[in-house]
Amino acid sequence: MNYFNRIFSIGFTFLCTIAYGQTEQTLKYTSSNKGKFFVSWGGNRGAYSKSDIRFKGDNYDFTISEATAKDKPKGWHIDYINPTRMTIPQTNAKLGYFISDHYTVSLGLDHMKYVMHRNRDKTVNGYIDLPDSEPGSIYNGEFNNENVFISEDLLKFEHTDGLNYIYTEIARYDDISSLFGINNTDKFQVNLTEGIGGGVLFPKTNSTLLQKDRYDEFHVAGYGLSANLGVNLTFLKYFFVQLNAKGGYINMNDIRTTSNTADHAEQSFYFFQRVVSFGSIFRL
Repeated sequence: MNYFNRIFSIGFTFLCTIAYGQTEQTLKYTSSNKGKFFVSWGGNRGAYSKSDIRFKGDNYDFTISEATAKDKPKGWHIDYINPTRMTIPQTNAKLGYFISDHYTVSLGLDHMKYVMHRNRDKTVNGYIDLPDSEPGSIYNGEFNNENVFISEDLLKFEHTDGLNYIYTEIARYDDISSLFGINNTDKFQVNLTEGIGGGVLFPKTNSTLLQKDRYDEFHVAGYGLSANLGVNLTFLKYFFVQLNAKGGYINMNDIRTTSNTADHAEQSFYFFQRVVSFGSIFRL
């Protein structure tokens, strides 16, 4: 009897080992995400809502109503991967971690560019009362919702290096590969992702105001909130391309405009981005 029990035990252990090995072979890397990291790098196109921009300082306080702006795209260019010139295009970077199979937390940087349209008539309210000794005194006056031609000499206002949104985000990922008849997700996987985030605006504002000296320095200027919807296409387990539509709200109440700390601008607006990112997902 003891001999039979020993043979049975050895045989059972052998069969369990084979079954376990088959389970390990069939268990796909992409079937579980918890504990994985991911990193991505990409580019964006941006669009912005109209914005009332208030400029305030010693001897002036005026608001340009419904100012419009555009982004400053680079197009397909080597600068996106050139380490010495990566901040020239409009770029997006993100580092994240899967806290569960479906949820991630991440830290990101959206490097957008904002160029206010100039050389056109805009409604202005407020006053400019600079000393006669300053070149900008040629614009002195009281403005009561009047049309004023905003020339480049009067104002150049750009967040072009850039409109930097530094944020944290929580997002959900869902594997929808089965909807497309994909069985081996380790070769190709389709995920739907949605996220919400918030953070600070750290623009480098290129500004020339009332013929004062040009100013172009980084400064924490306000905060932002955002939400996004995207499709993640993962290849060969470790690499992905992600397409995102992202929108949000930006409020900057302390934008530096000159070297004088008394001079600043305030504005708030909505933004929308179309983002293409390339990245990797891995376990440490």
